[in-house]
Amino acid sequence: MGVVRIKLSSIDISQLNSVIEMIKDLSNKSGINMRGPIPLPTRHMKVTTRKSPCGNGTATFDRFEMRVHKRIIDMPAQDRVLRPLMMLKIPRSVQIKIDIKE
Repeated sequence: MGVVRIKLSSIDISQLNSVIEMIKDLSNKSGINMRGPIPLPTRHMKVTTRKSPCGNGTATFDRFEMRVHKRIIDMPAQDRVLRPLMMLKIPRSVQIKIDIKE
């Protein structure tokens, strides 16, 4: 029997946690044991720009940061879990990737 690995990533941690709770409820209802969510390191992307549009003037800068949060969930590949998993309403800000491993 194979294993389903679900990789979730999002810049909004609250929506990511809500999707994880939906997957947990789904696995509890079907009686399947799942491993996870396993947190992966948060990726910080930083961009520093000048405030002045022309580049002249005082040296003032804007600093922007985007954080990408990632989680991994493993569960057995059974039909009674996979079908409802495909039907979940997932927000646009959450990316999901499902891999089936033997």
